[in-house]
Amino acid sequence: MEYRDLGTTGIRVSAIGLGMAALGRPGYITIGHDVDLAGRTEVADLEHHVFDVLDAAVAGGIGYLDAARSYGRAEQFLAAWLETQGPKAAEIVVGSKWGYTYMADWRVDADVHETKIHSPANLDRQYAQSVGLLGAYLRLYQIHSATQESGVLDDPDVLQRLAGLQATGLAIGLTTSGPDQAETIRRALEIEIDGVRLFDTVQATWNLLETSAGAALAEAAAAGMGVIVKEAVANGRLTSRNPALVQDLEAIAPGWPPDAVAIAACLQQPWATVVLSGAATTDQLASNLTALEVPRHVVEQLPPLAELPEAYWGTRGALPWR
Repeated sequence: MEYRDLGTTGIRVSAIGLGMAALGRPGYITIGHDVDLAGRTEVADLEHHVFDVLDAAVAGGIGYLDAARSYGRAEQFLAAWLETQGPKAAEIVVGSKWGYTYMADWRVDADVHETKIHSPANLDRQYAQSVGLLGAYLRLYQIHSATQESGVLDDPDVLQRLAGLQATGLAIGLTTSGPDQAETIRRALEIEIDGVRLFDTVQATWNLLETSAGAALAEAAAAGMGVIVKEAVANGRLTSRNPALVQDLEAIAPGWPPDAVAIAACLQQPWATVVLSGAATTDQLASNLTALEVPRHVVEQLPPLAELPEAYWGTRGALPWR
């Protein structure tokens, strides 16, 4: 596994990380998520399953793990697993996020799964919860889904609180979503507190179907920010669970799993620091990790697959929780 500098933070991270959005709760919008969990939705059963995936991730060389307050029990599972790792746990970089609150009460059929609140009070509350669980393992804390509409990047109280955390040595980042990611990233690049750039990292959606943030991410990397790529397989749309697309990818890249080709396309972007696997099973993770072996020429010969951002995010927004 290749390791890279996370911008100018001084933190070294694996080129592939593991995002826990599909691992900390019984429902998520990944295509076939219910099949992945195969009925392992009771808390104890899911925790055991998550431990297996985390063990496989570390065995595969992954050293960056990404959670969030809204990922159900992801932080709890991760904290419990880290306690089983002994001295090896110190080598793992953990990032988490604040801003969304998990609302589903462990139900897949909930009307509301998560609610966004980007207030100073919620930052205080959720940071206390995250650090209470993860302690010194928490190295990166991110605004979850910052958008222009949420106003979080223009809230002086939030920005000052984040600067205070940054001053303690915690890296500070933001994640973005929606068709206006590029504008949000560029706004974040402008923010300084007492002459110091506030945001050390940005985590954004970029994949073969949604490439609109690419230029802004290149600007972020050039400014010294670490760039974390999420949703590299587009919530399952760039995997074997999308038969129409699989035919196209297999014709161009025979012998390579579609998910690996999709992740390789992200890894080969010069501005990318970490590309997150969203694997929910050890088999998916093993397939994702073969992206490290996909030759550059395979990615270079891919045809344009990108959709208009509004169409991509409209499709994503319609994916069912399962």
